[in-house]
Amino acid sequence: MYFEIKDTLKEVTLDELIESKNKYVAILTSEEWRENRDVFDMGIELEIEPDTVEIFTTKAEVNYDSLTGSFSIPCRDDFSREDAKFSFALDEKGIVFIDDSDNAKSIIDNIIRTKKWRVPSLERFIYDFLDMIVKDDLRIMEKYERELDVIEDAIDHDKDEVRESDRVNDIRSDIRDLSIHYNQLIDLGEELEENENNFFSQKNLRYFRLFISRVERFNDRAASLRDYTVQIRDLYKAHLDIKQNRIMTVLTVVTSIFMPLTLIVGWYGMNFKYMPELDYRWSYPIVAGICVLIVTVGLILFKKKKWL
Repeated sequence: MYFEIKDTLKEVTLDELIESKNKYVAILTSEEWRENRDVFDMGIELEIEPDTVEIFTTKAEVNYDSLTGSFSIPCRDDFSREDAKFSFALDEKGIVFIDDSDNAKSIIDNIIRTKKWRVPSLERFIYDFLDMIVKDDLRIMEKYERELDVIEDAIDHDKDEVRESDRVNDIRSDIRDLSIHYNQLIDLGEELEENENNFFSQKNLRYFRLFISRVERFNDRAASLRDYTVQIRDLYKAHLDIKQNRIMTVLTVVTSIFMPLTLIVGWYGMNFKYMPELDYRWSYPIVAGICVLIVTVGLILFKKKKWL
C-alpha cells in the first residue's frame, strides 16, 4: 500500500507515488520490499531484516543516506503475547514499513480515521504514528493504579482479596515491559531529533521533542507504579508476618494455659499405691475444678495483659 501525505493519507498506486513530489508512506511485505527497494533509492547499505522473529527491540540506525530500524511493540491487552514487530526505512522523501503481519497497517488505518493535518509533513506523520503506539498507555496505567489501590485496601482490611496478591507481581512485570519499551522509544525519538542526515525540517523537530517529553512522563509514571507494587508487596509480607505472629501468640497462650493441666495429668497418671487422693471420694471433682480454675485464671490474666 502506498500513500501520499496531504491533509490526510491519500492512497495511491506505485506509479503515482513515483511521479508525485509529495512525501509518502508505504507499507510493503518483505517480498514486495525485495522486489521494489530500488524504486525508493534510499542507498541502504545494510540489509533490513524482514523476518519479525529476528526483531527484538524498537530502535533506529543511521545509514549513509537513510535511517532504518524496527519496532517491537508490546500488546497492551496481554503483555504475555508476542510483540507486534516490523521494520522501517526512511529518508527525506518518505518512510517505508516492511511488515508481513499488518501491525503497521492497523496503526496507519487509525491515523487515517482520526487525523487531519493543516500543515502536512513527514515529521508530523511520524509523530502521529509514534503517538498511536502509546495513546492508550495512560488509561492502562490508571487501571493498574486502581487495581493496586483495591489490593492495598484488601490487605489493610484483611479481606479475602489478599489471596489475589500474585496479581501484584503480574502488574509489576507488565509495568517493567512498558518501561523497557518507553526507554527504547525515547532512544528512537532522540535519534530522529538528532537529524544527522538532515532529512527533517528544523522547525518540525519539535514534534520529536514533544514525543520524547510525553514518553518520559509515561516512563516516570511507570517507575512510580513499579515502586507502588514494591510497597504493596512489602505491605503484604508485613501482613503475613502479623498473621503468623497472631497465630504464634494464640498457640503460646494455649500452651501456657494447658501446661499446668499437663503437669496435673502427668502427676496423677503415675498411680502410685500410696497416693491418698486415689481413694478419696471427692478427688476427681476437686482436680477437675482446679483445672477449670487454672484455665479461667489464665484466660483472665492473658486478656488483662492484652495477649489475646
